[in-house]
Amino acid sequence: MTHPSPDRDQQVFNQHRNLLFAVAYRVLGIVADAEDAVQDAWIKWSAADRSQVADPKAYLARIVSNLALQRLRSTRHQRETYVGPWLPEPILTSDTADDFMTAESVSTAMLVVLETLSPLERAVLVLKEVFDFSHAEIAEAVERSEAAVRQAAHRAREHVRARRPRFPADRSRQRDVTESFFAAATGGDINTLMELLSPDVTLWTDGGGKVRQALRPVVGEQTVAAWFAAIGKVTYQGVEPADMNAELVEINGGPGMVFSGLGRVIATVTFDFAADGRIAAIYNVANPDKLQAIADGTIRDVGTS
Repeated sequence: MTHPSPDRDQQVFNQHRNLLFAVAYRVLGIVADAEDAVQDAWIKWSAADRSQVADPKAYLARIVSNLALQRLRSTRHQRETYVGPWLPEPILTSDTADDFMTAESVSTAMLVVLETLSPLERAVLVLKEVFDFSHAEIAEAVERSEAAVRQAAHRAREHVRARRPRFPADRSRQRDVTESFFAAATGGDINTLMELLSPDVTLWTDGGGKVRQALRPVVGEQTVAAWFAAIGKVTYQGVEPADMNAELVEINGGPGMVFSGLGRVIATVTFDFAADGRIAAIYNVANPDKLQAIADGTIRDVGTS
């Protein structure tokens, strides 16, 4: 019997590495955890009898899904005892305007909704809705019966639909609103900010107890507009306004903002939009533990192929 060479094994694995990260990140919402799951998948792949593997892509995706699910269960308690709102770790993505489904499935807003599912429901939904796995393939990946997987998929789908209604996304409108918000926030223009925000807009801030942030959601256009209008006037995390840099970048499949100063990334801001195009929710991540992926500048491929 001839065995594939180690170089060939590495080549096959590398071919699917982006896909494996894309699966693990959607299940976990944390970059380092997703990368650890991918690394563990490589160890399992290296040890497997690969001559018996008919479809390496499906095999690897099943491995990483199971690993991510195990990791999510083990970190659940940390998230439940987290100081203030828990938000996913932001990542830089390439312009995914042509692929709404990919962008939506990795958006901060969607990952926040996925966080409210059980670990099993989350993994099943990601594999079914985003990566189009069959129920049988998912059952094998998460080590459950096909009937249990169908049930979990149904529950998860209903849960997400109730919390995240679908409406056509005008990507160019979202970018225009983000650019206007960026200009108004950095210019302290509270009136323009209020025009861009939905009346019941919600601001979620994640400092993780490491930096001072609001421990509860901030609600209402006036309060949220005032919060952002102060950006250019107050010292933030020890950085004077004159030393603060802000730039527009693509974060989690949509337009976002990165604030930096004194040689470090200080915070990211991403948005969710209402049907009328105004900003319905703002997600502000300032926990330094969750800014490393942005700081390293790597643009992630989170596509489904």
